[in-house]
Amino acid sequence: MMLRTLCRTGGALLQQTQRAAPRLWVTPAQQRWASSLPMNTVVLFVPQQEAWVVERMGRFHRILEPGLNFLIPLLDRIRYVQSLKEIVIDVPEQSAVSLDNVTLQIDGVLYLRILDPFKASYGVEDPEYAVTQLAQTTMRSELGKLTLDKVFRERESLNSNIVHSINQASDEWGIRCLRYEIKDIHVPPRVKESMQMQVEAERKKRATVLESEGTREADINVAEGHKQAQILASEGQKAEQINKASGEAQAILAKAEAKAKAIRMLSDALTEQNGDAAASLSVAEQYVSAFSKLAKESNTILLPSSSGDISGMVTQAMTIYGALAKSNPKEPAATEKSDDFGRQSSQ
Repeated sequence: MMLRTLCRTGGALLQQTQRAAPRLWVTPAQQRWASSLPMNTVVLFVPQQEAWVVERMGRFHRILEPGLNFLIPLLDRIRYVQSLKEIVIDVPEQSAVSLDNVTLQIDGVLYLRILDPFKASYGVEDPEYAVTQLAQTTMRSELGKLTLDKVFRERESLNSNIVHSINQASDEWGIRCLRYEIKDIHVPPRVKESMQMQVEAERKKRATVLESEGTREADINVAEGHKQAQILASEGQKAEQINKASGEAQAILAKAEAKAKAIRMLSDALTEQNGDAAASLSVAEQYVSAFSKLAKESNTILLPSSSGDISGMVTQAMTIYGALAKSNPKEPAATEKSDDFGRQSSQ
């Protein structure tokens, strides 16, 4: 019965002390509470994600785990209460100078967690103030290594470098920095105006480059079109000339074949009976026809002395024909007939 009464009394005292229990980190104001620590009521209930550091006769004794715990009155004392949750600290706005001598106003948010309550209690006097100051100084040193343009482009790498630098120093404090995020970067008004002008100039440059590239592509396309048109036109002319030459050659061959055929037919006709008389008649007709056109085609006329002697002209033509026929040994009959015809004409 006494144990039950003692537990109830301890629970009531614990609720009262928990209302006044201090917190190492407070999100709104981020300041330590000035109230007293939990009292030693023999029976204590430690909340989850909290670590209570107990000292016995002024020396570190142990860390109470979440749940039911027992302490010795007067000898044991709760010295520190550490929260094991992830803590968010708002880093105040500060000034920093970049590598190109531009003054920036930067603020950020720091996310950390206590991994070792013993080191967080005895390693540093005020962990919140220490981590905040370390984050500010680290941010200044990292910003001093970058130019203004790289600050905006390499924001992620800047955050990781700050986290790495903080963790190197905070390991002795039992604190682990999880993330650091830059919230706002404020630049001077004149620098901001120059940046806007630079952005506008860069956009105009890109527009000019794109326009010139478009013009170049258009000119190339037009030139390529002209080239293809000239190639096609030359190929058309070439095909036309080939077709024309082929047609002319075929026409010449056809005329030659027709003329050869006519000559063969004429030679066959001359070898027949009365062929010489027919040839004389044809020569006489052509002579009369040619003589009748002389005055029509030209005003100057050259006439032979015996132009009125048609029979003499015919005899002369037949004599030439007979001489040509004698030179051909394959046609003896035609030669003899032409000689007889010439003798008859001379008589």
